[in-house]
Amino acid sequence: MKKVRTRYAPSPTGFMHVGNLRTALYEYLIAKSQGGDFVLRIEDTDQERYVEGAVDVIYRTLKTAGLKHDEGPDVGGDYGPYVQSERKDMYRPFAEKLIESGHAYRCFCTKERLEALKETEEYANGGYDRHCRDLPKEEIDRLLAEGTPYVIRQKMPLTGTTTFTDAVFGEITAPNEELQDQILIKTDGYPTYNFANVIDDHLMAITHVVRGNEYLSSTPKYDLLYEAFGWEIPTYVHLPLIMGKDAEGNVSKLSKRHGSTGFDDLVNEGYLPEAIINYIALLGWCPDDNTEMFTLSELEKRFSVDRISKSPAVFDYAKLEWFNGEHIKAMTVEQFEQIARPYILQGLGGKKLDTLKIAAILQQRTTKLTQIPEAIDFFGELPEYDAEMFINKKSKTNAENAPVMLKAAFDELKALPEWTNEAIHDALINLAVKLEVKNGTVMWPARIAAAGKKVTPGGAVEILEILGRDESLSRLEKGLEKLGR
Repeated sequence: MKKVRTRYAPSPTGFMHVGNLRTALYEYLIAKSQGGDFVLRIEDTDQERYVEGAVDVIYRTLKTAGLKHDEGPDVGGDYGPYVQSERKDMYRPFAEKLIESGHAYRCFCTKERLEALKETEEYANGGYDRHCRDLPKEEIDRLLAEGTPYVIRQKMPLTGTTTFTDAVFGEITAPNEELQDQILIKTDGYPTYNFANVIDDHLMAITHVVRGNEYLSSTPKYDLLYEAFGWEIPTYVHLPLIMGKDAEGNVSKLSKRHGSTGFDDLVNEGYLPEAIINYIALLGWCPDDNTEMFTLSELEKRFSVDRISKSPAVFDYAKLEWFNGEHIKAMTVEQFEQIARPYILQGLGGKKLDTLKIAAILQQRTTKLTQIPEAIDFFGELPEYDAEMFINKKSKTNAENAPVMLKAAFDELKALPEWTNEAIHDALINLAVKLEVKNGTVMWPARIAAAGKKVTPGGAVEILEILGRDESLSRLEKGLEKLGR
């Protein structure tokens, strides 16, 4: 048994789309579930699409997501270099070998001729007419002697079929006559993606090639290259598409019109990296039971290729938010306070309060970290509110009893010898008993006066404790003024 080796080979062309991240995750899980190696390779052969800083985005995303690579440009390994542009001189000898064996040829067609081909009906949608495929040797020698620029193209068989097996989609057969003579080496000497990834995968001993199912149609070309070199063909794992749903319910390939599709964007919107990973793992894969909540280490133990689905998966932002809330609830309050602190401080607007106590009342009610500042802004500054808010049918408060309840609560709280959660709670509960009213009839006016909001994380007791004695009594006094007391 060969050691399982997978590779994540992104192009540094911008942000990390969730589709790219899912590919990286599945490659990581295939390797780790079988005790293998997960390799990072940067495919930067398309220099025109290179984006400055994009490699750093790749490193940062993998690190934040917890997908630690065993080999790569930054950590080294036995199969480097791990950046394709640094491997540039490796590819041409392999292409030349294909020319010698009759599996490739030099194409001297000018850009103008290729553009003119597109004007014809037959090649309006692209393709190549194989003009240089069978040039006489004398003509080739002459053009080479004159220094005529050329590309190297793969010589596809013109008849028969090519069949390959995919771990997800099974056996697939393609008619060879539909395969284009793809370019392997460009005029600038750089390999194309389709050629470089085959050479690199072989040289790096990659056993499992994982990619989106949009590459299924290209796989026969890769197989023909492996066969031409006499190399062992890796296990192909093609993943189903990730779709998005618009407001009307129409489903199409996930794009920015559906919402944030980048990992960084989702994190900035308040989703936890571990929740994103958990959710993305289930976009195209399911365990053999109904388990939904997974840590990355649990996924490493449970993941198997045979549970990957052929069907497209729909990215549901509401479902992602549910996962996020569940991951938040599963934390200790100390863990939650650490990640929530920047958002809490933003909501407090410079006011110094106990962030751990605020985290404790937020944790069970938070599904996105970005909800926090608005949810707790009343701690920083009492908002303007209307006296009508003191009236609440469920709590049985009305215009007549609300001022009475708030004044009684104020007096009880002012007399407290210590300002603790237990003392505040007992004072207000005992007051309700003494006045022969529901607990809520006392609590509601106290909470409205303290927070100036109908909906708050935590009740009156928690809010009053966090605000402290002086601020709480000041706010209750302002509430009494609003009620004309």
